[in-house]
Amino acid sequence: MTAIKHALQRDIFTPNDERLLSIVNVCKAGKKKKNCFLCATVTTERPVQVKVVKVKKSDKGDFYKRQIAWALRDLAVVDAKDAIKENPEFDLHFEKIYKWVASSTAEKNAFISCIWKLNQRYLRKKIDFVNVSSQLLEESVPSGENQSVTGGDEEAVDEYQELNAREEQDIEIMMEGCEYAISNAEAFAERLSRELQVLDGANIQSIMASEKQVNILMKLLDEALKEVDQIELKLSSYEEMLQSVKEQMDQISESNHLIHLSNTNNVKLLSEIEFLVNHMDLAKGHIKALQEGDLASSRGIEACTNAADALLQCMNVALRPGHDMLLAVRQQQQRFSDLREHFARRLASHLNNVFVQQNYMDYLSRLYEREIKDFFEVAKIKMTGTTKESKKFATLPRKESAVKQETESLHGSSGKLTGSTSSLNKLSVQSSGNRRSQSSSLLDMGNMSASDLDVADRTKFDKIFEQVLSELEPLCLAEQDFISKFFKLQQHQSMPGTMTEADDLDGGTLSRPHNSGTPLPVSSEKDMIRQMMTKIFRCIEPELNNLIALGDKIDSFNSLYMLVKMSHHVWTAQNVDPASFLSTTLGNVLVTIKRNFDKCISNQIRQMEEVKISKKSKVGILPFVAEFEEFAGLAESIFKNAERRGDLDKAYTKLIRGVFVNVEKVANESQKTPRDVVMMENFHHIFATLSRLKISCLEAEKKEAKQKYTDHLQSYVIYSLGQPLEKLNHFFEGVEARVAQGIREEEVSYQLAFNKQELRKVIKEYPGKEVKKGLDNLYKKVDKHLCEEENLLQVVWHSMQDEFIRQYKHFEGLIARCYPGSGVTMEFTIQDILDYCSSIAQSH
Repeated sequence: MTAIKHALQRDIFTPNDERLLSIVNVCKAGKKKKNCFLCATVTTERPVQVKVVKVKKSDKGDFYKRQIAWALRDLAVVDAKDAIKENPEFDLHFEKIYKWVASSTAEKNAFISCIWKLNQRYLRKKIDFVNVSSQLLEESVPSGENQSVTGGDEEAVDEYQELNAREEQDIEIMMEGCEYAISNAEAFAERLSRELQVLDGANIQSIMASEKQVNILMKLLDEALKEVDQIELKLSSYEEMLQSVKEQMDQISESNHLIHLSNTNNVKLLSEIEFLVNHMDLAKGHIKALQEGDLASSRGIEACTNAADALLQCMNVALRPGHDMLLAVRQQQQRFSDLREHFARRLASHLNNVFVQQNYMDYLSRLYEREIKDFFEVAKIKMTGTTKESKKFATLPRKESAVKQETESLHGSSGKLTGSTSSLNKLSVQSSGNRRSQSSSLLDMGNMSASDLDVADRTKFDKIFEQVLSELEPLCLAEQDFISKFFKLQQHQSMPGTMTEADDLDGGTLSRPHNSGTPLPVSSEKDMIRQMMTKIFRCIEPELNNLIALGDKIDSFNSLYMLVKMSHHVWTAQNVDPASFLSTTLGNVLVTIKRNFDKCISNQIRQMEEVKISKKSKVGILPFVAEFEEFAGLAESIFKNAERRGDLDKAYTKLIRGVFVNVEKVANESQKTPRDVVMMENFHHIFATLSRLKISCLEAEKKEAKQKYTDHLQSYVIYSLGQPLEKLNHFFEGVEARVAQGIREEEVSYQLAFNKQELRKVIKEYPGKEVKKGLDNLYKKVDKHLCEEENLLQVVWHSMQDEFIRQYKHFEGLIARCYPGSGVTMEFTIQDILDYCSSIAQSH
């Protein structure tokens, strides 16, 4: 408290010219414990003002700040609650009643006593002290004696100022030089006056001597003026030289005029060339976009649009007279015309096919969107287990019938679009039927009985999530297969150099500018199929993200299940086709799941950092240590043989570091349980967990946990055991000190303080009964420190037994070496120690 008082005086009250007289650590009664300080202060200036100031720590905890202050004259009543029994509570009645609880009764009494003294000294209006012990007020010293407490010494500080050490030394030297300085003060004063006159004369002479320095300065100024005159003469000569240079510059100017005329002609010629280049030169990128640009992608469309605008500007440029006679200009205009015609053919072919393809994608996307949303709604209801589940399932047969009709209708439409060939109709019927059967399976989840998912919530979520992915994959693959076969028919039916109706369906979307039936390269074909799939199944990715968000909201540990399941499906899809719609979509969703997984790990680490321990009970195994055990056990069961094991190993490393750091933090903050006990028990638990789970990436941390457990066990044993034979230990420390000074061991017994009689006297103070009593008290102390769930009491007790026996053997060895043949022995043996420790352990 003294350190806090000094800090408050220095940081808060000294800058405000106030003195801190008393302080009490309090918190508000009946509320969450937030400590602050009430301070009694007085100002150092007149008139003196007395205040009660409330000070609290900042939110960051690195400095104190002044929160509120009350004038003491506004204090009406001080209620100490109980004048007989010790009670830390008290009330202060200002404009309203403030109820406080002090950290100790002694602090409260000291603060109330200070308030009473300040009231007696500075206030005419007396404060009413209720439930305050009369003895506490009578102990206060009368006003003449409490000057130092209430600020009464301030007048003395204003009227008297001490001499510093230098001044005292100078006065002593002066008085030693005059023997009669003390006996004859008048003679001493007269001598000081004469010396003062001598000093004044010396000052006057010094002033007169400065006149010579002024005269020297004036001479220097005169010399400087002469130098300035010489510089002016040199400047005049330079000006005459420059006059001749001017004439030469005039001649150069005439020759420059001719050069300027030539440059003007060159500039005009360059201007004409730049005009033609700037207005009739089409960039290579624009030419490539017009010839080969991808009209199916947003980036390709933007590039083609910019290229077409640039081409239009080049063709519409207003030529100056005579430009159309230039051969290069005519050749460029012909090139622009060829590019325009070529791009127009490509664009017309593409638009023709886009409209056909767009009808298909728009219709199918609406159909699948309804089915997929219903399917995901069923999955969400199964996950949350809401009462709406039965109502939802009741409507499914009707929806399935409607879906069937819409699918058949779409199939008929497809037949019309491809009616030119019977084989195309056959493929359409077969593929559409497959997709119909596959899409109807999406609704089968609604028919699952409740018993199918009557398991733990996490296992239920895992099963539902796996079924969602298992149902979506074949649906997407069937639709992709149909699209691929449907739009590749021209390769089997059209001949080079001819163009059929099937070519119209394929040419603009899946081929380059139409060149005699040339098929689209494989990479572009896959890109187009993926784009069509993206539009048809545009609702899959947001619905999956919503499902993932729901699972994460239900239980953040669900991200572990989703990460493993989604990783497996992404891996499977990429093995088939890394650039497919299914692979890309699941890959995007996997990124979201990975973020949720990382957030789950970060939240666990943040919860470790925010953990608070009780100051009134044993710490035991910390919550986040037990939670890490739960997480690791769950993760190991989920990630067994998983593809994304590396993500879990990284998470383990972050989590275990957080556990280690925060165990040590809590141990340092623990008040009820010794630091070594907190470290020992928790690191023993961590070591046991890592040993049981056998996590290969945490082998180093397992060894570190074991080392920390061992170190703190030994530290706790040594600290708690201490020196049970304290006087005997001090005696032998003296013996060892004599040996260290050079005295031979067998001669130590001849030292008066360490002879045999002194040794026997010390040994008699430790009979077996006293030793057993001390060990029994030690066992009880250890039992209070250790928690029951970790069951380390017997381990610690056995270590203490070994340490005690080690000390005993050390003493026996010193007796044998330093007191040979004396017959002196301890009054108890090692077997006695073993019996004592065993009986104490059994009795408890």
